Amino acid sequence: MRVFMLGWEFPPFISGGLGTACCGLTKAMSQIGMDVVFVLPKPIDGTHSTHVKMLSPQQAWADELAFEHDELKNVRFHTIESFLQPYTRPEQYEQQIEEMIRQKRLVHFPNVDINAPIEEDIIGPSANAQHYGGDMFTEIHRYAASAVRLAVRDNFDVVHAHDWMTYPAAIAVAAVTGKPLVVHVHSTEFDRSGEHVNQPIYDIERRGMHAADKIIAVSHLTRNIIISRYGVSGEKIEVVYNGVDRSGNGNHNFNTKAGIASDEKIVLFLGRITMQKGPEYFLMAAKKVLEEVDNVKFVMAGSGDMMHRTIEMAAGMGIGQKVLFTGFLHGEDVQKVYEMADLYVMPSVSEPFGIAPLEALNHDVPVLISKQSGVAEVLTHVLKVDFWDVTEMANKIIAVLKYPPLQMTLREHGNFEVRKLRWVDAAHKCAKVYGDIMVTV
Repeated sequence: MRVFMLGWEFPPFISGGLGTACCGLTKAMSQIGMDVVFVLPKPIDGTHSTHVKMLSPQQAWADELAFEHDELKNVRFHTIESFLQPYTRPEQYEQQIEEMIRQKRLVHFPNVDINAPIEEDIIGPSANAQHYGGDMFTEIHRYAASAVRLAVRDNFDVVHAHDWMTYPAAIAVAAVTGKPLVVHVHSTEFDRSGEHVNQPIYDIERRGMHAADKIIAVSHLTRNIIISRYGVSGEKIEVVYNGVDRSGNGNHNFNTKAGIASDEKIVLFLGRITMQKGPEYFLMAAKKVLEEVDNVKFVMAGSGDMMHRTIEMAAGMGIGQKVLFTGFLHGEDVQKVYEMADLYVMPSVSEPFGIAPLEALNHDVPVLISKQSGVAEVLTHVLKVDFWDVTEMANKIIAVLKYPPLQMTLREHGNFEVRKLRWVDAAHKCAKVYGDIMVTV
């Protein structure tokens, strides 16, 4: 079985759970003998990519950069030059393009006013915003055209697309090659934006779901949204839960707590600081906890469009000195912050799955999650609350901090439970989905 897979990101360059999921699933597929051609909408820095094979549409097959890693020996990566980035909104995309052009002008034309209107005769056509896809939806279709050029030069059995940015490309590849299409829904526009959806993004999602021969949802929560909000038949949707990589659980010897007293407890929020993740509910609960427990710090690890608002909110609530903002963390820093934590809290408003709680349990950290999360369907030995019930959230945080036996029970049983959530099981379920549609299509 050979899969033509389209995704947004792949380690070491990741912005959130989607990259982690793509990595875990792809490695597991390789391990069970499946061949995967993975298409990324941005180049991978070769200095960090000794574990992949890379091609771009401009390269001949003979020019393939053949770097291999045992865990990905059956995976080949294509990279398409594109400025699409995960979790970016259309308005943010335009701002990023403008900033990129200003920086390019500053480097190559230091005597030119970088705030002046962009002129092609000064900068050259390669720096023009339109060339870079000045609007996100134009860039998505340019990416789709490049994906088709790659696909017609390859042989594969099925097309597998991860989330909305790749759906137009996947639809085009499936149409040109006649291969069946599977779309993998990790998040919907209703998760990211609530009721204030971006209509063009919703339209792309809906078109991709209806064009697909089969849909993989990361939870029953997501499956129900697809049925009720996108008008898709439930028979078309299979639920495949995410897993966790047991190999990346660190050495548990990190004891340095910069800016934190040795007797202080740590309550951790790790994720994108956006509306979807519920950072304001975390802070409201934190304020209530601090009214009862003083020797605790609340660490918010991550970045997002609500970052500055959340910092201002903490200051306005009078708890700014008790809340630490780390910014986006990479690699070993993620492991270190888990190892420092006494409790991990995920207060998401709408979380299709939620890989971070699995990572926390993998590091022996007790977990408190919102009931509005897909991962709540598969975890028993964690604490659960409604995201909006900040009083109950605070009570459960206090209970974990004050009663060591509760913390120990959650650690031991939670870590045992997470061992059952394996990427290899997800890979086998995806393989079954492929097999079923190849029989019926």
